[in-house]
Amino acid sequence: MGFPGRPMLDAAIPTLEGLQEPIAARLAEVQAELGAMVEADFGAVNEVSDYLLSARGKLLRPTLVLLCNTVGGRSKPEAVRLAAVVELMHVATLVHDDAVDHSPERRGLPTVNSRWSHQVAVIMGDYLYSRALVEITGMGSIEAVHLLADASNRMSIGEMRQLAAHDALGASEDDYYLLCDRKTASLISAACELGAMYGEPAYRKPLARYGRDLGMTFQITDDLLDYNRTADVTGKPSGLDLREHKVTLPLIAALPRLDSAGRAAVDDVFADPLPSEEKIDRVVGLVREAGGLEYARQRACDYAGAAKGRLAELPDEPAVRILSQAVDFVVGRSK
Repeated sequence: MGFPGRPMLDAAIPTLEGLQEPIAARLAEVQAELGAMVEADFGAVNEVSDYLLSARGKLLRPTLVLLCNTVGGRSKPEAVRLAAVVELMHVATLVHDDAVDHSPERRGLPTVNSRWSHQVAVIMGDYLYSRALVEITGMGSIEAVHLLADASNRMSIGEMRQLAAHDALGASEDDYYLLCDRKTASLISAACELGAMYGEPAYRKPLARYGRDLGMTFQITDDLLDYNRTADVTGKPSGLDLREHKVTLPLIAALPRLDSAGRAAVDDVFADPLPSEEKIDRVVGLVREAGGLEYARQRACDYAGAAKGRLAELPDEPAVRILSQAVDFVVGRSK
């Protein structure tokens, strides 16, 4: 097979729309399923649900469910419902994360906690999680329920680990990778494995491992974007992680290379509840000059290469080639 290996960073970066084109009709069904799943008999719930679904995300996880379900040529119609369940869990996680982080915007739009209240955000996140549980239970597979429940549990523990960290700047690179695995890679891996579970079960483990490596690539790239893109590109202000005193791989890599003045500038940002733009800009510059962005970029490429390598265990067919292109999209994205 010719597609596994390093990501094609020198070639044209695939678009998500291009990757989704072969499954566009099924993704439209996923959208319809989502609308039906969140429908409630209470207007306030429907108002928030409609708002969340109107701010359509990338649908990356449903895309992976559907593509992985196709590998081996044994796709099933249940995969559409399954893809909607996975997206519902993802949206629930975002709603809760925004409330925890007091984030005012996501993708350039007010968050639920900003537009309504933190109480509404917590309740709506719970509602979306519970709807996902009802729907996946109705599919009659205790194994699928266990897989999604385990991913949800891992995400929750990951979030708590981040909140409970008493010395954020003392986080090691291994601590960071563990957090990425819990908060992001766990659900993406579950999405890929679930797709195979309802398609060709023989490919469950390779696709689960592919999803894990893809999820790690996604999170490292996302953390990189926070340092080198502005709000009009990412939908969130550059340096938001620093403002929220979150330590990600670019900073972890840069810290040992900073002189005393540079380290003092970082300490100042993390000691300040509301660091100024000037303070944030200085630390972003220090991280860049110390090679933190370059290091994180290389690690993202390492995980991307590992994700592509997992595909060597699968047949050379269109869905697998698209999964390979999905790696290039994730590592090369700008938003």
